[in-house]
Amino acid sequence: MKRALKWVAIVIGVVVVAAVALVLLFDANSFRPTLESALRDALHREVKLGNLGLSLLSGSVEANDLEIGEDPGFGKAPFLRAKAIRVGVELWPLIFSKQLNVTGITIEKPEITLTQRPDGTWNYSSLGTKTSGSAKSAAVSTSGAAMALTVRKLNIVDGMLIIGRTEGWRPLVLDEVNLEVRDFSPTANFPFSFSTKARGGGTIKLDGRAGPINPMDASMTPATVKIIVTALNIAETGLANYAPDMAGLISLQGDGETNGTSLKMNGALKAEKLKLSKTGTPATVPVGFNFDAEHNMRKHSGVLKRGDVLIGKAPAKLTGNYYEQGQNMILKMNLDAPNMPVSDIAAMLGPLGIVLPAGSTLQNGTISAKLTTNGPADKLVSTGTLAIRDTTLANFDLGKKMALIQQVAGMQTGSSTDIKLASLNVSASPEGITAKDIQLNVPAMGELRGDGTISPTNALDFKMSASLNTTGQAAIIANKKIPFFVLGTSAEPVFKPDLKGLANEHLKDFKTGGAAAVGDALKGLFGGKKKEP
Repeated sequence: MKRALKWVAIVIGVVVVAAVALVLLFDANSFRPTLESALRDALHREVKLGNLGLSLLSGSVEANDLEIGEDPGFGKAPFLRAKAIRVGVELWPLIFSKQLNVTGITIEKPEITLTQRPDGTWNYSSLGTKTSGSAKSAAVSTSGAAMALTVRKLNIVDGMLIIGRTEGWRPLVLDEVNLEVRDFSPTANFPFSFSTKARGGGTIKLDGRAGPINPMDASMTPATVKIIVTALNIAETGLANYAPDMAGLISLQGDGETNGTSLKMNGALKAEKLKLSKTGTPATVPVGFNFDAEHNMRKHSGVLKRGDVLIGKAPAKLTGNYYEQGQNMILKMNLDAPNMPVSDIAAMLGPLGIVLPAGSTLQNGTISAKLTTNGPADKLVSTGTLAIRDTTLANFDLGKKMALIQQVAGMQTGSSTDIKLASLNVSASPEGITAKDIQLNVPAMGELRGDGTISPTNALDFKMSASLNTTGQAAIIANKKIPFFVLGTSAEPVFKPDLKGLANEHLKDFKTGGAAAVGDALKGLFGGKKKEP
């Protein structure tokens, strides 16, 4: 038994010595031209490798540097730089027959830049294709055939990916990029998984299948994918190029299918702390968005076939299309939002930059909206109708704002204003909000009608009239149209009587004394002083 163990130990020792000798005598750098040539022929790009070494333990050839050339149409900077590349090989054919059989490739800490031109062409479109121009211009050996490399496992570890446009857009930068491709073959469909962290906040994870590689344009390769995005910061990551005033955190779960040109995708998106206006404040409730869309990846255009918006428990439908024009994204959307709870919609007023009177809140009731939105994403114009029913503007006494109405008109309005119905035609744009055909039914007061504008700085300019439900000493003005102005700001509205309008339209049949008396009474309604007898 001892002799057997002794012989086993001797055999092991001989094998170890032989292996060490092979490593010492075998120069892996002798295979550098072969490996560079194989990668060059597969990628149709210039490829440079650093010093090579052979690792028996991992069964791989390792290089301390890797550089893959760029398509000449996109500049001279390398398409990819990496700190190291490890190529898994079958050792015995390599050592004894000098035959290179690749089993796996791992690229460590690469820096990769993906760039797209206005015509939709990507800098990786020519990678490994028959039409690659970089290989020809670099005078490297190519047969005109497409990529022929087959690898059991291809990994990118801890990389950095920069995705941008040639027009000067702020790029999306992804750190800690990890990609695993299994059973890679350019002529077959292969599985992949991808994970990364977006610089600025958020994570992205993709799982799917891709291939076969399009032999004429690598960017046209078909794929199916499941995507999970978590807390992606719209503003900090640069995704708000089209709408720089937009901010918030986006999470998404979806499924997509692409042929390289068209991407069909459906999923569920959630936006938190959403801000849609330069003067807006982050939303206090999440916004849900379930969608079904088809996007042209080259023309940056598409159709939103289904868009179910959910603000708290408030549902709405959004459909339409969009297309890129220069550096603008043009939207043509239709919003249909019937009978949404006011309490949920009120949480979105701040993100839209809409200000209520100081200290007041909207409570109860429903709001319906039917709007058409057109124009560049950062200069949208929305037009349509709004209607609010059975709501309360809490902590805002409209009667008190119109001065001594409680005493003079013989009514009690209370510390809050109940609104039976408020409807209007609205147009909102970066230049402000225009409201027309305003109809406001306040049971404690009567009917208020008019038109007006709200400036981008929330300055008010409204011309209104009121038909009051009055009794007692103010019966003389019952059901009469009383014109007035609303000035000041949204936070601090100021109500002023339009005495000239009142005199022109309603006091023609009164004698001078009567007109003066009524004028004095109306001044009281709006906070003016009555004339002393």
